Amino acid sequence: MARKIREVMTRDVEVINPNDTLRDAAEKMRSLNVGPLPVCDGQRILGMITDRDIVVRAIALGRDPNTTQVADAMSSGIEYCFDDDDVEDVLDRMKESQIRRFIVVDQSKKLVGIVAIGDLAGEVSEDKVGETLEGISEPATPNL
Repeated sequence: MARKIREVMTRDVEVINPNDTLRDAAEKMRSLNVGPLPVCDGQRILGMITDRDIVVRAIALGRDPNTTQVADAMSSGIEYCFDDDDVEDVLDRMKESQIRRFIVVDQSKKLVGIVAIGDLAGEVSEDKVGETLEGISEPATPNL
């Protein structure tokens, strides 16, 4: 029987508010030792902010992390999966979307966790994980 995402996901995910500053987000990432944070306004998921977003979408453009809000650098329209999705199906979606982690929601679309490719590695064959990682790692076109 296929394993479900709820069996392997990380629960009790820390989130950040869209009105918080990038410095707040970076400090939270440092203290939690994580790279991504879901951006939530109460129970509603608005997007995701990553350490890379902070650097590429803000600092590289000269934005002040002490005053720039998370909403100004986050990725919106994020990919998510349901907690009752099969592990293999989510791996396939990761490969197609070239994304290493998905927000996990329940059927009412409430945030219940986050799942990364590393969480799924022990649940399927090494070949499947390698194929997914290879698809995720396809080179992107540079922004010139």
